[in-house]
Amino acid sequence: MSLRIGIVGAAGYAGGELIRLLLAHPQVREIVAGSSSLAGKPLTAAHPNLRKRTDLAFVPYDAVAGCDVIFLSLPNGSHRLHEFEGRAPLVIDLSSDHRLGDPKAYEAWYGAAHPHPERLRDAVYGVPELHRSRIAGARLVTGAGCNATAAILALLPLVRAGLVDRERPIVVECKVGSSEGGREASEDSHHPERSGVVRSFKPVGHRHTAEIEQELARDGSAPRVQLSVTSVELVRGVLATAHVPVRDVSDEKVVWRAYREAYSAEPFVRIVKERTGIFRFPEPKLVAGTNFADVGFAFDPRGDRVVALCAIDNLVKGAAGNGVQAMNVALGMPEDAGLGFVGLHP
Repeated sequence: MSLRIGIVGAAGYAGGELIRLLLAHPQVREIVAGSSSLAGKPLTAAHPNLRKRTDLAFVPYDAVAGCDVIFLSLPNGSHRLHEFEGRAPLVIDLSSDHRLGDPKAYEAWYGAAHPHPERLRDAVYGVPELHRSRIAGARLVTGAGCNATAAILALLPLVRAGLVDRERPIVVECKVGSSEGGREASEDSHHPERSGVVRSFKPVGHRHTAEIEQELARDGSAPRVQLSVTSVELVRGVLATAHVPVRDVSDEKVVWRAYREAYSAEPFVRIVKERTGIFRFPEPKLVAGTNFADVGFAFDPRGDRVVALCAIDNLVKGAAGNGVQAMNVALGMPEDAGLGFVGLHP
């Protein structure tokens, strides 16, 4: 297989990560990097880490055509799928425009009616750990919110095993880095205002709540999730800490069994729970630049709570890397193609 890949919005942070990953993909022969503001300029004007790795230049969006796959790396609410879906048999939309399958849920969480509600049912939520069989052969695949991805992967084993007490809410706290806000500067991303903070960014009402509840629904019933998001002194990374009410959990072995059954065959999920040392639980620093999701847990000896954790890089497993993983699944390629970077330590 020899692929021509288009990227719409290639000058942004997620677009840059797509380029970095796809340059190392064994089946990608050509990358068409579209930018509305930097057309004609070298990719390194926006992504200096790619110096001596590529001499490609950005092209206007009209030139992103005749592709095998197109990634849409546009701001949430752009709703430009109709402009590009005819240019490739597979479109992967990293924005939030098609993540929610219910138009009423979209309107409730995004404050406006979806302009193309009929397309929502066509999109496959693109997390392979959830929907691998549906992604295979799909034509429209969505990205997933970075906070939602971390929370879902932390909680999934407990939900699948039926250990969650549905009578009480799940409380999730996500600590996030500054790159989650994207490339465009704002008052709260100005360095003197952002540096050193532990800022309650979204204590209630975060839109990723809807994705978490949607994807963890079982038998037509979604769990009640209370999500809070806090900005911390990171550039990359999300650490989701979920306080999960449980029932019928006699000891830690029950929880171990649930996580092993869920993730033993997953190529990008690592269970991190050590007895000693400083790396006993997931840490965002150790997954920076990688497509890994490190998950772990702590069992409350009182027997009614499990604290579930997941660390990801918000730009990779939370965006570009997950998109490449989904592309690999959709096209029947090895799932880890182009995603071999294992991170750095220290």
